[in-house]
Amino acid sequence: MLKCKDVVAKADALVDGTSLTMRERIALRMHLLMCHHCRRYVHQLRVLVNTLPRETDRLDDAQTRDILEKLDTSRDP
Repeated sequence: MLKCKDVVAKADALVDGTSLTMRERIALRMHLLMCHHCRRYVHQLRVLVNTLPRETDRLDDAQTRDILEKLDTSRDP
């Protein structure tokens, strides 16, 4: 039987639908059937993921460096 901390550790994979074995998915779903708190946590995570904007195009290296430089300069006093 999974513990709540196990569900929290794997909730992102459950929401994304990636990198879980059939056994892990079944164990998570069984826990969610019994645990109201984890069910609420996974629901809130799904809502959050669905409301975030998704970037459809991947950034090239120059764009990535530009963003990182802007972040670095924004932290300087």
